[in-house]
Amino acid sequence: MPKIKKFIIDFDSTFTRVEALDILGEISLSNDPKRNEKLQAIKDITDKGMDGSLTFRESLEQRLQILQANKSQIMELIVALKQKVSKSFERNRDWLKDNAADVFIISNGFKDFIIPIVTEYGIKEENVFANDFVYDPTGKIIDFNRENPLSKNKGKSETLRSINLEGDIYVIGDGYTDYEIKASGLANKFYAFTENVNRPQVTSQADHIAPSFDEILYINKLNTKFSYPKSRIKVLLLENVHPIALELLKEEGYQVEVASGALSEEELCEKIRGISILGIRSKTNVTKKVLEHANRLLAIGAFCIGTNQIDLEECQKRGVAVFNAPFSNTRSVVEMAIAEIIFLMRRFQDKSVGMHQGNWDKSATGSFEIRGKKLGIVGYGNIGAQLSVLAENLGMNVFYYDVIERLALGNATKLNSLEELLATCDVISLHVDGRKENKCLIDKDKIAKMKPGALLVNLSRGHVVDIPALRDAMLSGHIGGCAVDVFPEEPKNNKEPFTSELIGLPNTILTPHIGGSTLEAQENIARFVPGKIMEYVNTGNTYNSVNFPNIQLPFLKEAHRLIHLHQNEPGVLAKINQVLANYQINIVGQYLKTNEKIGYVITDIDKVYDAEAIEALKNIPGTIRFRTLY
Repeated sequence: MPKIKKFIIDFDSTFTRVEALDILGEISLSNDPKRNEKLQAIKDITDKGMDGSLTFRESLEQRLQILQANKSQIMELIVALKQKVSKSFERNRDWLKDNAADVFIISNGFKDFIIPIVTEYGIKEENVFANDFVYDPTGKIIDFNRENPLSKNKGKSETLRSINLEGDIYVIGDGYTDYEIKASGLANKFYAFTENVNRPQVTSQADHIAPSFDEILYINKLNTKFSYPKSRIKVLLLENVHPIALELLKEEGYQVEVASGALSEEELCEKIRGISILGIRSKTNVTKKVLEHANRLLAIGAFCIGTNQIDLEECQKRGVAVFNAPFSNTRSVVEMAIAEIIFLMRRFQDKSVGMHQGNWDKSATGSFEIRGKKLGIVGYGNIGAQLSVLAENLGMNVFYYDVIERLALGNATKLNSLEELLATCDVISLHVDGRKENKCLIDKDKIAKMKPGALLVNLSRGHVVDIPALRDAMLSGHIGGCAVDVFPEEPKNNKEPFTSELIGLPNTILTPHIGGSTLEAQENIARFVPGKIMEYVNTGNTYNSVNFPNIQLPFLKEAHRLIHLHQNEPGVLAKINQVLANYQINIVGQYLKTNEKIGYVITDIDKVYDAEAIEALKNIPGTIRFRTLY
């Protein structure tokens, strides 16, 4: 019979993300004129105590002397610390409650604030060993209980020795005093906990470096909320994705690497190895070759609307879910379209350039109001429909054309062909997707059908417009002006030069693919895309995926969830259920959804799954990917 495993957990910078006395300092010194200086001193003393360069007792004495705290501030400290519990301990609250008899807190911190925190996670008060404050009659903290072994050097080792626990002893902590327990021969293993802080002097002594509590549970084959530790999931974010995305993914416990620009195919082939989640914008191309090098890729997040830069079919074949942000930057693009239409109608671009050259050209020639003009919208999706509403509110007469049947908003008029739209309208605004069929949608022949002097706005995809044909039409005067935000070939980063045949043309607005580049839009995207990816990783839900069948099921506490992705062929679901029946595994809930190429099954079962059953499910013919979630 295997020995019972006992876990000895440190509090400061381990169970919580912070050092409690640092936070107490922020509270007690709030009105001190030398607050910042003293807080830095406290932090420096803490670090010296944690890495072993200062004895613990010296560290404690020096910090309390600076703090000048009182009992009334402890409750405020507790409130603050409850918001600072380490994310991986929060995620495993149920495990801590279920295994409370085998979990101990041994800390050089103080019971006054530790017990109210850890007992909310099921840890028993009698299993908490820590220091005690000494107060004067007014409630001022004047000292600590000097008889408590935890106030002394090597006090953790002495405390554990006095408890005399049976079984294997595993110590989890971030400081040198935690390592001392193992060094004294009282523990089987020391895990250097690096979720919050990484101390090289400590990690160098560790049996295992643990970036999260999930990692510790995983390597010890203990029941966890999730079958794979989040700290092992690697994320690569490219093209200056908004920092909020980075924060959200790090908070979830993932390892996140960031690169400012796009990567070439060869560079991405090298970088993608070992990556579970890839985040890109519009300039990074995820090709079949890239995907062939992606040995661990679960999901791709496109932090934009379009996904034509991703080989969606190959992603399907390899079981890689793709998510985008179809709504998050809609308003930003629409506002830009409105602004550019006004600028082109008034020829603001030429006037502005002339002013910068010292030319005063006060004239109404070629300048018009947009009120009463006919706006033709090509593509009446999220952006096109919202542009329709705003343009109508500004007095424009709106017409639209879409290959898909779309309900008209307001007084917009649907036309039956692109040619009719082009011949009817004073302004053409393009809002189509990046499918191959839309390449050169607006070519020489289509441009010829536009009204003489009409304006063209392209905020969709670079390949939608035949640029040489547009240039010729601008030079001939057939097109009165254009605004282009997207191009067939774009620089991969801000350091590469931009070239285009449209440079220097009159009444021409050129912008560097910034239709959705507002702080509001980027923040919305940065919250939306990681949210969908994390939901997929945690629950298997695929709602809003652009290449997987969309499934959204509730999280079941009393079940294990299995994910099976397979080729869409008859009989796969029956084979899955037969395997489960063979191993006497009861199904609590199950949902299958397919598209033309793949099938996606979420199955919740009510008992611990057998390893042989898992292998059998993986080996069902047609299986693309199998995952156990929890």
